[in-house]
Amino acid sequence: MEILPQDISTKQLHAYLLGSIAPRPICFASTVDSEGKPNLSPFSFFNVFGSKPPICIFSPARRVRDNTIKDTLENVIATKEVVINVVSYAMVQQMSLASCEYPKGVSEFEKSGFTPVASTLVKPFRVKEAPVSLECKVLEVKAMGTEGGAANLIICEVVKMHIDDAILDENQQIDPHKIDLVARMGMDYYCRASGESVFEVPKPNLSLGIGIDRLPLSIKNSEVLSGNDLGILGNCTGIPIVADLQDDERLINILKTYDTDGVLKVQVLHQYAKELIGKGDLDTAWQVLLSE
Repeated sequence: MEILPQDISTKQLHAYLLGSIAPRPICFASTVDSEGKPNLSPFSFFNVFGSKPPICIFSPARRVRDNTIKDTLENVIATKEVVINVVSYAMVQQMSLASCEYPKGVSEFEKSGFTPVASTLVKPFRVKEAPVSLECKVLEVKAMGTEGGAANLIICEVVKMHIDDAILDENQQIDPHKIDLVARMGMDYYCRASGESVFEVPKPNLSLGIGIDRLPLSIKNSEVLSGNDLGILGNCTGIPIVADLQDDERLINILKTYDTDGVLKVQVLHQYAKELIGKGDLDTAWQVLLSE
């Protein structure tokens, strides 16, 4: 499928964009209007863009169906303040309820059952149930268009963070399993960023990995090893010297069994190496690959 944005409806384009650019973190934005009445609404056009100064941007886009704007946008324009609350799995259903378009002046805090807590440096309330809340000053509101679906970029500076101690690990860092965040997908789908969904990818070596282009051809062109496997090998700083793995019975058995069938031997060796890579045993994986 190929799409030119101007060739389909905004509704269709919106769905394709949200389905493909995901998962998206959720900005649960707490604001007050010029009279101090609270409003609470979630937005998934959101991210962090810097740390000095700490900058977050979210976008209450114009409604696609009728080109109206949201209370959150009106409030931040009027007050230049917002509290961004992050959303954990334990509060996702209540957050969804707060997204209902209640009449202006109705408190989403009351409707969704969340507890408002006074902020320190800004007027909007924090959400007590949120594992992290960011008090923000609004630096700029940048409208990107005037038609339904147009973004309104709200550029915020974080002036104070509130972090629940319960989500911290022994090093005082945020534990992804304890914070248990959720993110927005397309249509009615969400995802939960904890458990087996969370995995580590080591940052590239500061001393530079050799790169996939420097891998031996038989490894680079493997029919068994995936792009992820090759990426891990390419992140190593060098190809090790071949060692004699006399105590590796599985390797010895493979070499004996497939001694006369070089093609099949390579495939079986690569499958063994793939398993070792998955376990993080790169030293043995390299030796298995180099023994072919």
